[in-house]
Amino acid sequence: MPGGAWAGTDPLSAAVQAVFQKSSKAVVKVEAEDDNGQLSGTGFFIDPNGTVYTNYSVGGESRDIVISDGAARYPATRVAADPRSGLAILKIDAQKTPFLPLGKSTSLSVASMVVAIGYPLDLPLTPNFGCVGGFGISDGNRFFAVSHIRANVPVQRGEGGAPLLNMDGEVVGILESSLDGGAGCFVLPIEAAEKVQSDVMRFGEVRPGWLGIRYDREDGADSPIVVQGFIAGSPAEKSGIQPGDAITRIGDHKVTCVDDILNAAFYLTAGDEVPISVTRNGQPQQYKVTAGPNPDAPDEESNPGPVFNLSVRLGK
Repeated sequence: MPGGAWAGTDPLSAAVQAVFQKSSKAVVKVEAEDDNGQLSGTGFFIDPNGTVYTNYSVGGESRDIVISDGAARYPATRVAADPRSGLAILKIDAQKTPFLPLGKSTSLSVASMVVAIGYPLDLPLTPNFGCVGGFGISDGNRFFAVSHIRANVPVQRGEGGAPLLNMDGEVVGILESSLDGGAGCFVLPIEAAEKVQSDVMRFGEVRPGWLGIRYDREDGADSPIVVQGFIAGSPAEKSGIQPGDAITRIGDHKVTCVDDILNAAFYLTAGDEVPISVTRNGQPQQYKVTAGPNPDAPDEESNPGPVFNLSVRLGK
């Protein structure tokens, strides 16, 4: 039967169409230029004041950035670029822009249905549909700074920076790098982008935090993460936490595995007080540590961070 005859009665198709129709006006094309030529990617408005999230590969180090919103074109300024997360934040001078509501990536689970909307290969705005395949802090070849969503959503170049949406049309992540030639993708959780945005709004820059705790897992898959010691001069060194303590929570993040430690570390902001929960001899203890500046945070010039490969280089 022709697609037009049954598409409207297919519940799944109708749900994807509804997300696309609801969200597409807030998704924009991002064009820019660098020393190697022109770039094209995707972004989306996060507020009515013209603020755009996009991928670092198209908006992080480029110049002459232009946002295309339908037929309208606006010059954009770069508010922030964070190579550690792969996020660039842009802004245009426009009032009452449509914007996407933000959801929670933590509400997703394996097999959750998701929709991506982007500009593949410099073509018109296009929806893609799939499901969450998993979560992880590594793609097998490199480690991310924070755990990413692995989405079984087919993507093409040009869709870097596109929003990943739940079936309520809420942004749960931002497309960053492709998997297996575009058969799937890795997606920055929206909470990670909001951490970067929060730092910029508070301090005018991204401020990764650091505690300086050395840790290890005891023998056994279900064993706790145990404090081994501290880096000399680190914020945690004189906190009261002791070697042998089992870490159970850092800030808002429950700790059950090493990846939880790495994720919690990403969300630290230098200068903020962080509650840390441990158990000592079976008894719960809590301490507060003021995070210091992260000495290993990448610098744009000296360490551009991971390569995100979902932007299009035009004319190449």
